[in-house]
Amino acid sequence: MDALFSSLPVMEPGSVWLVGAGPGDPGLMTLLAVQALRQADVIVHDALVNAECLKMAKVGAALEFAGKRGGKPSPQQRDISLRLVELARAGKRVLRLKGGDPFVFGRGGEEALTLIEHNIPFRVVPGITAGIGGLAYAGIPVTHREVNHAVTFLTGHDSSGVVPDRINWSGIAAGSPVIVMYMAMKHIGQIAENLIGAGRSPDEPVAFVCNAATAEQTVLETTLSRAAEDAAEAGLEPPAIVVVGDVVRLRGSLDWLGALRDGRTLAPDPFGSRTLKDPA
Repeated sequence: MDALFSSLPVMEPGSVWLVGAGPGDPGLMTLLAVQALRQADVIVHDALVNAECLKMAKVGAALEFAGKRGGKPSPQQRDISLRLVELARAGKRVLRLKGGDPFVFGRGGEEALTLIEHNIPFRVVPGITAGIGGLAYAGIPVTHREVNHAVTFLTGHDSSGVVPDRINWSGIAAGSPVIVMYMAMKHIGQIAENLIGAGRSPDEPVAFVCNAATAEQTVLETTLSRAAEDAAEAGLEPPAIVVVGDVVRLRGSLDWLGALRDGRTLAPDPFGSRTLKDPA
């Protein structure tokens, strides 16, 4: 294993690595992410990074929390970006560790542009985004050839904390069979109204996946018209991924993690499709 890591890129003093830690399970981190944890002098991490991931940090590494949570006191993005510059200029090996992927609703692009502005060398290490990996841990594939040939990823709020007004709800409602939403729980009522008003069925399946790919993962299945009411009644809290579309129906057959936990047998394919030949 050490020989494998020795063949990977090395963090240099005065540089920053923008790294995705994946949706929760430490086993979903890439080798480069682990390499960064083993070498970084300072780890500037988000609230969504599983604490188990941080246990891989080298002895003596400094941990700096830079989590941003809607509606709660949080560091400003510009301050976080400039902190990375400050640490790198001090000669530190800096790991900016983010939940999911740094370039998928993770502000990694903003931080990278700040590093370029200040002539700080950096590397980007992609991670498994929660909109794919988190749903997979809930037994929901974002694509299935019997259901959809397209999927849309969107954020439930913009930089001012409200539902983005530049989203073409009519276009998404008409053109995307599956919609995956980040940071959408706070405004799910308005978002559901927008989609129903644009032509989506009120009875369309919806799933909330909270604390995806962790021991605290919970999943709520509901419908578009009842999404806000059911989420409130269940007491759901972020972080959560919300998915709209018929792929949610596959969870009864593909909830592999729930089956492992409960010792139950998975159900047959609800669509009756056969993607593999029957065994001889």
